[in-house]
Amino acid sequence: MTISTLPFDGVDNMKTRQDAWSHEEDVLLAETVLQYIREGKTQLAAFEVVGRQLHRTAAACGFRWNAEVRKRYLEAIEQAKKQRKERKRALEMMKKWQKDSTVATWSPSGERDGAEGSSPFLPAAPLTLEQCISFLQTLRRGIEEMEAIRQDNERLKRERAEWQARNEQLAQKLERLETRQTTVQEDYEALVKIMARARQLASEEGDRFSLAQLFAAEANGSNESLAHS
Repeated sequence: MTISTLPFDGVDNMKTRQDAWSHEEDVLLAETVLQYIREGKTQLAAFEVVGRQLHRTAAACGFRWNAEVRKRYLEAIEQAKKQRKERKRALEMMKKWQKDSTVATWSPSGERDGAEGSSPFLPAAPLTLEQCISFLQTLRRGIEEMEAIRQDNERLKRERAEWQARNEQLAQKLERLETRQTTVQEDYEALVKIMARARQLASEEGDRFSLAQLFAAEANGSNESLAHS
């Protein structure tokens, strides 16, 4: 009689069902990991915390996170990292201000209001994390406004340079036109003189006068002027 050695599927299916992750467990894992990222803690610590809550090993939680859950929360991970940086910066600023706040301020009366015999040096009240975050947000808005003003200033500088270049081009063009106008004016005055000379010679010579004689006379006059000079 042959005994079947086929595996018992019911056992394997039961094991699979017992090891399967539910949606609620995935959400718990994701929320815990994101919280630890925001707080600057390690993911391994988050896996250990979730493992204790779900009675699983930290390795199993890490495998589940990397294999299935992480890819669903990529945007949330980036946001958590950004919040971690802002939190770290705010805490550093708060520590610095708390350190600076220990610098004593002197009270002229030598007493704190409502407390006799208190030290005349009154430390400033420490700032809360919310106040630090609010200050950093205000500072960021101020930086953004300054950047917008700087870009506006750069744009105005470029426009001014363009207008200056355009103005120089127009000035050069005007200078050329003025030079041309001077030449035309000189030619016009010379032509007027020639016409006046022509009328004079015409009245003296009568019908025998011609333009050729006029230009010859003008040429002789020019040569004589050069000779006398």
